[in-house]
Amino acid sequence: MPTTVIDLRRTEDARDVVHRAVQALAEGRLVAFPTETDYVVAASAREPQAAAALRELSPQRAAEPRLTLALKSADEALDWAPRMTPIGRRIARRCWPGPVAMLVPDDHPESLVHRLPETARTALVGDGRLRLRVPGHPMLADCMRMLAGPVALAEPGAEAPAVTAADLLDRVGQAVAMAIDDGRARYAQPASTIEIASGSFRIVRPGIVSEETLRRLSSLMVLFVCTGNTCRSPMAEALFRRLAAERLGCRPAEIERHGVVVASAGISAWAGTRASAGAIDVMAEMGGDLGGHESQPLTEDLVRQADVILTMTAAHRAAILAQFPEAGGRVTMLSPDRQDVLDPIGGSLDIYRRCARQIHGHLAARLDTLGIDPAGG
Repeated sequence: MPTTVIDLRRTEDARDVVHRAVQALAEGRLVAFPTETDYVVAASAREPQAAAALRELSPQRAAEPRLTLALKSADEALDWAPRMTPIGRRIARRCWPGPVAMLVPDDHPESLVHRLPETARTALVGDGRLRLRVPGHPMLADCMRMLAGPVALAEPGAEAPAVTAADLLDRVGQAVAMAIDDGRARYAQPASTIEIASGSFRIVRPGIVSEETLRRLSSLMVLFVCTGNTCRSPMAEALFRRLAAERLGCRPAEIERHGVVVASAGISAWAGTRASAGAIDVMAEMGGDLGGHESQPLTEDLVRQADVILTMTAAHRAAILAQFPEAGGRVTMLSPDRQDVLDPIGGSLDIYRRCARQIHGHLAARLDTLGIDPAGG
């Protein structure tokens, strides 16, 4: 039968397109979708014949699986790769949905890949690895949310991506039952494909996201949170920067080059306020610099980006969890003993000094738990 081509730009009800595409996938047929980088062919990984047909459309690449496993969100990654490294988790959380595909080991007996039909499993696993991706186009995302079970993807043809529906159909002919046309892909460039190693990653196939950007996105990000982001959390940020630099054998301004990013924010902060005079003076005494600090409010993006969120009080932690419950495993109090760091605002310089010493002690106690590799380590 000829391929049904649906032009999203001329469709009055996108929900109808979603229902038709989901029905086709559930019936074991192949559907072409736009992503942010190119056009792909999708199939339900629960349908053995569909997975086999999809496999035939996908090029063979050395030491890689034939098909990509599409995930609904970064949160699903651990269901398929339970041993994903911290760097892999950071990149997933910060890049997905987005134009990055990730090769991860299939080495865990609890991976959901072992529950798939053999035909799908052998196409999705290559050289002991899975290729995972969370595509950013809303049409494919909506279909995946409605479809029971995982979706496998193929990028047919040559190495150059199919950046329009017509490009893709030229390569696959009538192998797909339906093609959803949304014009030229937004980026019209390949997704970046990386392999996650034990403590790093490597570029397998370059794409739109550069290695420099991926290096930055793979960094450990530590976020300190207080109320107004003018006293406690900026002091914690400055002191942590100095301690991390000592651990890494570099200057405080250079820790980002060594894979560590530090920031601070306030639950009730106004943007652009300078650090308090007491905080500036005490940090100068202790080798830190808050002269250029500007406060910022805690945002959803900051919470999503941070690997570790350290709060000054139990109330700060509770407020973050109430607003961002998905961050539960990453939010803890700065004090290992769960002692509040009291606000020195309006107090004397001695009060600021006592507060800074308290923060320094808590940081020293926590430093070994944050995964900062010592210089030469």
